[in-house]
Amino acid sequence: MPVADTRSIHRTGRRVAVAGVALSDTGKVDTERAETATPYALHAQAARRALADAGLDRSRVDGLASAGLGTLAPVEVAEYLGLRPTWVDSTSVGGATWEVMAAHAADAVAQGRADAVLLVYGSTARADLKARRRTANLSFGAHGPLQFEVPYGHTLVAKYAMAARRHMHQYGTTLEQLAQVAVQARANAAANPEALYREPITVDDVLSGPLIADPFTKLHCCVRSDGGCAVLLVAEDLVPDLATEPVWILGSGTAVSHTTMSEWEDFTVSPAAASGRAAFTRAGVTPQDIDLAQIYDAFTYMTLVTLEDLGFCAKGEGGALVEQGRLLRDGELPVNTDGGGLSACHPGMRGLFLLVEAVRQLRGEAGEGRQVRRRDGTLPELAVASGTGGWFCSSGTVVLGRD
Repeated sequence: MPVADTRSIHRTGRRVAVAGVALSDTGKVDTERAETATPYALHAQAARRALADAGLDRSRVDGLASAGLGTLAPVEVAEYLGLRPTWVDSTSVGGATWEVMAAHAADAVAQGRADAVLLVYGSTARADLKARRRTANLSFGAHGPLQFEVPYGHTLVAKYAMAARRHMHQYGTTLEQLAQVAVQARANAAANPEALYREPITVDDVLSGPLIADPFTKLHCCVRSDGGCAVLLVAEDLVPDLATEPVWILGSGTAVSHTTMSEWEDFTVSPAAASGRAAFTRAGVTPQDIDLAQIYDAFTYMTLVTLEDLGFCAKGEGGALVEQGRLLRDGELPVNTDGGGLSACHPGMRGLFLLVEAVRQLRGEAGEGRQVRRRDGTLPELAVASGTGGWFCSSGTVVLGRD
């Protein structure tokens, strides 16, 4: 097996670029693509595709970030991929994991601790459920602080639902406004051939669906799919060797908030308020400079409140922001242009998919009917990807841009 090629000069203060991005097979791998019906196979497929996208050999990879698979996540995945990294990260903070890992990896590359870091993920969550290898209920255990909530049956979806109800009570946010998030995500998915669900839906469809946790009906909640993806970050030294134009990491921020609902000071504020502020400050840009946003959307409320916390509108104005098609590909602020977790795919910790979509859009590679363009017809210059973990327990935000 190859040892990482460390021929490049490790110097500090380097710019960091996204060199390659890719998805593995997604959707229903157990019935449609049996050859990739294991999480390890999805990891490998996504990794190979991302390296091919970058035009770099795997021998150049000296860093690996992985979570969610195996007992020793990055070690087992590295072995399966035939890598011998000298920098690893297995940080696991739920859906925000991949933005947090991207921040860690960018710092490591900038500081000269690695030259090329591969972030890779794969999950067969849907296939496992269908095969009864797991249940639909996600449990984080009953030890530690959670022991005070578990006896009351306070599920993950119920925690998000409680927060949404608080926002509705405090700011007058309506069910119709929350439903608009799902409707516009589905409209964006319509032009994405890789999206799991592409058929149009209406606000009435969302409101009339089966209740999951008040006020969320089924279409307020993310889909369950299989899939994986990979993102390769490299030092500016390697950019001349790339097969594609680089997208640069301009700034990042991370934050954690709480684990028990009783310790969450304000249900209407997520840790994206802190991670976003740090990311924009470090990037030297403002929310008003951003051309498109990729936001973690396990539930409709996540999109709405994260838009507020990132500064795209004032607190309490998220309901108005998501109305009138503003989140559509050709809207005022295109959001989740692949259809997001609500329509495209959600195999578990979806945060890495946000980075893939942001990079594809900035490169102009999103494809017919899906590519975002600025009002003057040019390609977008700046994007933000913001991941959320737990029940708004953690957040990672990354600002990306083209030269």
